[in-house]
Amino acid sequence: MARIALVDDDQNILTSVAIALESEGHTVKTYEDGAEALEAITASPPDLVISDIKMPRMDGMELLRRLRQNSQLPLIFLTSKDEEIDEVLGLTLGADDYVKKPFSQRLLLERVKAVLRRAERSAQMEDGEQPADARLARFGRFTLNLDSHKLFDGEGSEVPLTGMEFDLLKAFADNPNRVLSRDQLLNLAHNRDWEPFDRSIDIRIARIRRKIEGDPAKPQVIKTVRGAGYIYSTAKS
Repeated sequence: MARIALVDDDQNILTSVAIALESEGHTVKTYEDGAEALEAITASPPDLVISDIKMPRMDGMELLRRLRQNSQLPLIFLTSKDEEIDEVLGLTLGADDYVKKPFSQRLLLERVKAVLRRAERSAQMEDGEQPADARLARFGRFTLNLDSHKLFDGEGSEVPLTGMEFDLLKAFADNPNRVLSRDQLLNLAHNRDWEPFDRSIDIRIARIRRKIEGDPAKPQVIKTVRGAGYIYSTAKS
């Protein structure tokens, strides 16, 4: 069971989605715009936010920007079929997932379960200590703790990761020096069906590169293999 903030200016969606989530045992609070939701979420953070993008006063993108200033709170966007640019921007800003309207309640509930599972794994260890028996993976000067789901730089400072970013890094860590296609990465990291020509892998890898590469434009750790996918290179640059 989770505490979920549901944000949408369509009362029908608020009602129907809230009923579906509550039927799964979740506690749901609904908000009709981003400004109202931001105030409530800041005062009492939920476990997950589900938000529409196009809303009055404060849209979903601005809500996500504000939340990401000091929080990695999981967020799923609800988008319309013609909002591909918004989906790309949302993932770039750090959204965990998106669901296109109109959607089935079953699909949304499965996405909610997946995001909550990742968030729960990430929260299992709250401190940044590295136990002697911790399972670690090296990404250049960065260290990924596979047990605590935390990434640390060379000075030991934690680098914030979304759940999906961790899952992608783990997929690379489990397959060093092996070319992985986008479909393979989707299956390894998320175990879900995506729509044809989905760009979310490229967007999320670009975000990861900005965190771990010295020059994201010339990556040395996670490299692109043209026409094939990506490879996590353990060779010294």
